[in-house]
Amino acid sequence: MNHIIGALAPTPTPSVKTLTVDEDSAGQRLDNFLMRHLKGVPKTHVYRIIRSGEVRVNKGRASAEQRVEAGDLIRLPPVRISAQVQAKADAPAPAREFPVLMEDECMMAIDKPAGVAVHGGSGVSFGVIEQLRRARPASTNLELVHRLDRETSGVLLVAKKRSALKNLQDQFRDRETGKTYLALVLGLWPSNKKVIDSPLFKYTVENGVGEGERRVKVVGKDDPNGMRSITLVRVARTVGPYTLLEVTIKTGRTHQIRVHLASQGHPIAGDDKYGDFEQNKILQKMGLKRMFLHAWQLKFQHPQSHRLVTLQAPLPPELKNFVDSVQPPIIQPHLDV
Repeated sequence: MNHIIGALAPTPTPSVKTLTVDEDSAGQRLDNFLMRHLKGVPKTHVYRIIRSGEVRVNKGRASAEQRVEAGDLIRLPPVRISAQVQAKADAPAPAREFPVLMEDECMMAIDKPAGVAVHGGSGVSFGVIEQLRRARPASTNLELVHRLDRETSGVLLVAKKRSALKNLQDQFRDRETGKTYLALVLGLWPSNKKVIDSPLFKYTVENGVGEGERRVKVVGKDDPNGMRSITLVRVARTVGPYTLLEVTIKTGRTHQIRVHLASQGHPIAGDDKYGDFEQNKILQKMGLKRMFLHAWQLKFQHPQSHRLVTLQAPLPPELKNFVDSVQPPIIQPHLDV
């Protein structure tokens, strides 16, 4: 396929392009489809051109969540990126395998480490999916089923067949999966606070380099821009002056757990966006070098056999070691911490 974004001088000014969705791409979300073709373009810009209506599907406006079908015509506006960014985007991702929690012919689940993006974009030239594709050239249909924040570790599903991708993404969209995280928060969480039902609003703040930074905040229940967001919280154990929580999300909003917990006065330890920055400095000196949020357990129906699958990713050593350094662990059979 010809490049669809102009970058290196003295290439001509980028022009409008039209892509035809092939069979292998059918069923993908529009934003994921675009990110595969607009390599090097920040995610914030991809979402911006979708929201503005510059991206068209079969001549009509479309949303980021819309799924493309084989034969759809996708209009792409002119998009220019710097020669440096283009060269970086064109460089092949280094091959890398990740710890495998389960794998069969139609899907795999990995234990994603913190600090690794799930895909390229927004200043990151590659992520988990690009590295897996490079490591497994014979697997031609590897696709992310869902996402995790770059600084969040834990269970991540990758489809190996288009049918599995659609089935699993439908389960996520219809809230048929069970996603439970482990989060260490500042302070002692009240044990009777078990449900957070607060709408969230996603907005953009300028970061000084021409692209906005994505942020989320809690808004009132009567706010027309708010998206209903539900988080269930259970105290797993206290860790000195902190609390280790099991957090199950019933809606999958951007930064939902981070914003919901912070809105209750108990931000996640090490959260550099919604956390307590002064406390984060202290925590770093104590050995916590990352945000303490881990995608611990995921329940879903297998896309082929339809049996219930429950996967767990043990707490990473850097998080377990921090907990142990603050307070010796209390053995609890339901948690591998």
